[in-house]
Amino acid sequence: MKTGINAALVSALTLFFCGGAVAQEYPSKPVRMIVPFPAGGVVDYVARQVGQKMSESMAQTIVVENRAGASGSLATEGVAGSPADGYTLLVVFDSHVVNPHVLKNLRYDIFKDLQSISLVAQIPLALMTYPKFRADTVSDLLREAKAGSLNYGTPGAGTSGHLAMEQLKLLANVDMLHVPFRGGAPLMTALLGEQVQLGVAAPGAFMSNIRDGKLKAIAVTGKQRSPALPNVPTMAEAGFPALDSGAWIGLLAPAGTPPAVIDKLNKEVVKAVQHPEVSKLLLEQTVEPVGSTPAEFDQFLRAEYNRWGKVVSDAKLNLNP
Repeated sequence: MKTGINAALVSALTLFFCGGAVAQEYPSKPVRMIVPFPAGGVVDYVARQVGQKMSESMAQTIVVENRAGASGSLATEGVAGSPADGYTLLVVFDSHVVNPHVLKNLRYDIFKDLQSISLVAQIPLALMTYPKFRADTVSDLLREAKAGSLNYGTPGAGTSGHLAMEQLKLLANVDMLHVPFRGGAPLMTALLGEQVQLGVAAPGAFMSNIRDGKLKAIAVTGKQRSPALPNVPTMAEAGFPALDSGAWIGLLAPAGTPPAVIDKLNKEVVKAVQHPEVSKLLLEQTVEPVGSTPAEFDQFLRAEYNRWGKVVSDAKLNLNP
């Protein structure tokens, strides 16, 4: 019995000291942070701000790579199959938990093949259009929809903007044509060019155009108005309190990444997100810094997965190509 106890103690101490050694050595080379959307959108912006501050703190280069396609699933598959050593990370958007409900033949499992590092930020959605469009309120938008003449664009099929509008269609008993884009930047270009009538997305990358009057925000999701858009009413004020959710951004690693590395990455992410300089920049773009533990983020992911799965089912969405 005594021998067994001693063996267990040695094993535990070995894991402890080895884990500490891994944490001390990591990172010994550049870390890749994969963004599943094009450059110029809010996910890319947040990744670069947080990545830069992490790079300074860890004294190691963090390279942000954009790999757009299939609502983020292509990049996700690539990271899920990468070595579990902490040198390839995935920045995820809300579509991450929706894709399993709407895309067939995904070659990864979001819970088994990836592990949580931190919830980085949460973001309200904004309903935006161009100045000349004949709608200034949600009521105006619904009037256009009932007339059969409203289309809306989002950063992609299955994003929170898409699901929020599908939820609005159910609540208001109207129909609208969805035009998916490959990220926030292409959507912004289409809005500025009046190629779509309405854009529904996290407003961060759109803020300069909203402030300059090149775009107008009609409403935001969330329980209260955004400090960055204080004159824009919430969907609750417009009569749709159920539309209180927004987008979010998080960081994941391949499953099997050493706990010591996950712990170090978590501490660095939280430190970066809560840094006054980064927080100020994010808040100016309507992005609310969070920074959570891995366990908290994992719980959040599972709740979001269940919640949006219900919306997909109720709306009878089928986004498979």
